[in-house]
Amino acid sequence: METPLIEFRDVTKRFGEQTVLDEVNVKIYPNQITTILGKSGTGKSVFLKHIIGLLEPDGGTILFDGRALQEMKKKDLVAQRSRMSYMFQNNALFDSMTVFENVALPLRRWDLSRKEVIAKVEDRLDQMDLGGTGDKYPGELSGGMQKRVALARTLVTDPAVVLFDEPTTGQDPIRKQVILSMIARYRKKFGFTAVLISHDIPDVLFISDRLVLLWEGKAAFEGSYDELMKSHHPMIEEFLRGVEGPQDEFTGLLSQNVFTSRFAATRGSGVEGIEGISALVFGVNLYFLEETMGHQAAVEVLKVLGEHSNKHFTPYGGFSTRHSRDRIVTILPHTGRVEAMALLNQFAKELESHALPGIEASIRARTGGDACFEIQVRAGVTEGAPDDELDEIIDRAQADRDVVARFSCEEKVVEVKPDEKILG
Repeated sequence: METPLIEFRDVTKRFGEQTVLDEVNVKIYPNQITTILGKSGTGKSVFLKHIIGLLEPDGGTILFDGRALQEMKKKDLVAQRSRMSYMFQNNALFDSMTVFENVALPLRRWDLSRKEVIAKVEDRLDQMDLGGTGDKYPGELSGGMQKRVALARTLVTDPAVVLFDEPTTGQDPIRKQVILSMIARYRKKFGFTAVLISHDIPDVLFISDRLVLLWEGKAAFEGSYDELMKSHHPMIEEFLRGVEGPQDEFTGLLSQNVFTSRFAATRGSGVEGIEGISALVFGVNLYFLEETMGHQAAVEVLKVLGEHSNKHFTPYGGFSTRHSRDRIVTILPHTGRVEAMALLNQFAKELESHALPGIEASIRARTGGDACFEIQVRAGVTEGAPDDELDEIIDRAQADRDVVARFSCEEKVVEVKPDEKILG
């Protein structure tokens, strides 16, 4: 069994007579994204501050790489803390410093030349769509831009462990997706361990490897997203109802809970001549789109996909939800596979002729107008019997996926001399 990078063993924290953490046991594994969930006042920020060392437990033990903090020598403890970076909920930017100076602040303890510092800071600012803001002060920026400055500062040192306290607070739906996409991509690219606090359900669930639900001072749940959704524990369902609305604010599709309830009501309600239902699973490769077109353009493609699926399938009785970060599931009640395929073909034509070309201007504006890109939408269709479980139907549809819609920019023709390679 892999050793946890960070482990809480019976950790207790009190403030006066109030016990915020009550013998909490949690394991955080390396190179994963672990998200801490819970209602307001359940100790999520307190949990995070114990990891970075801003708070110390009143009881229990916190271990790093299997070693208890209490047993570490001072120099080992300092070295352990230096591997971490913390993004505060309120951003904690210095108003008297420029954006560049704020982002460069953690690099002061590094032995870097001014040229190296400039390169690292400008690279992070560009990645956060903050190019050209280095000479501005935080007060001159919008709240959303300030959040991105704080994220750029958090990641500028390429830390091994990054702690995020509500990283998407105050952001619009698109920007929330962009920030979470960046966290997911950077974790994959640089291999750091991320620990998040977030209320943004379902968005944060899609990028998380493990989830921890704090409830009345205890770690009431610890596991994967699939395990969370399948648990059917009254406490978990109460929590999800409290934070998840009927619709996904990003795409306008149904929330997971509402979608599951609709599916349950649909099962077994077939009409004469048509048994069961059909399901469509479709999506895009977000990681590929992020690499080629940038985070904002990639999430805009996903948003368009969700909005158009709602528009196209709802008149036929269909209902949809986001099943994962980059996939959407649509259920078509009382619809056979042949009819479902016909509806999918119509949907694909709409995407190719209207929806996907509609984001070209946005993409070109972010890439300087001369980048070539391609968007592929993959989809699968299956027909289910009245007594089939939802997971079975989705798995069959996913296994049947193929490219159904494609949009490619017009490649440039470059005049070249003999023996030179032609670049599109």
